[in-house]
Amino acid sequence: MNISGSTRMLGLIGSPVGHSKSPEMYNYCFKKFERDCAYLAFDVTEENVEAAIKAIRTLNLRGANVTMPLKKAVIPYLDRITPAAEITNSVNTIINENGVLTGYCTDGMGFTGNLRAGGITVKDKKITILGGGGVSSAVSAQCALEGAKELSIFNRKDKFWSRLEAHAEVIRKAAPACKVNVYDLDDEEILKKEIAESHLLVNANCVGMAPLENESLIKDTSVFREDLTVADVVYSPAETKLLREAKACGCRTFGGLGMLLQQGAEALRLYTGDEMPVKEIEEYLYK
Repeated sequence: MNISGSTRMLGLIGSPVGHSKSPEMYNYCFKKFERDCAYLAFDVTEENVEAAIKAIRTLNLRGANVTMPLKKAVIPYLDRITPAAEITNSVNTIINENGVLTGYCTDGMGFTGNLRAGGITVKDKKITILGGGGVSSAVSAQCALEGAKELSIFNRKDKFWSRLEAHAEVIRKAAPACKVNVYDLDDEEILKKEIAESHLLVNANCVGMAPLENESLIKDTSVFREDLTVADVVYSPAETKLLREAKACGCRTFGGLGMLLQQGAEALRLYTGDEMPVKEIEEYLYK
């Protein structure tokens, strides 16, 4: 990659970001399509989110991807957000058009696109989702919009519980045909019952990612069965403890790298208009 005086910078903001494969993915594409762009990862905490958004304007970055825990925190500092971002109250991609910053949400499309690439659709399915944060919001909203029959979202009753309940109500209004339940993650009996009735189990929580790579929110592996599909949004490590244990019990599994690639493909279109060679990128990253 050649860096010149006209090279346009892009980046990832969030914390932690040291594990991210986004720089490899986007820089590979910029080189392939001969774009005068470069992509870096910036570790930004919630306390510094306003300064980070100002830096996008000041340094004239073309845009940025946004990861945990900033997907909601960035919204007040943007000029506008898309309808999908408004429904999910979550932004994972920022585009800078002459100083006007627009927030997009491509996470949900990346998740369902990854499943479709493996022959799985969410239409008419019951889905249990672990976690109630930004990624969970995007996944649950997109699944409902694509025709899921029922969503059971589990999260601990922490200070964000009321926000999760409000989000569930937003989904009900946006997709009235989809039943949306919100449960306490500490209620193991209800969790076991909902998984038993589900077609798909999704971990939309950071558990499984460093430094929690040896942990899983599923303690009782008897919930896994051969006709249950298990997906994880975590992509580093490529196979989390949840996925290893589910696969050992005969489940079909989907790692987070595919979701990253599919949502990244959407972001690349916004950044440059190019179509990401998803399979080529996947082979490159695994290699």
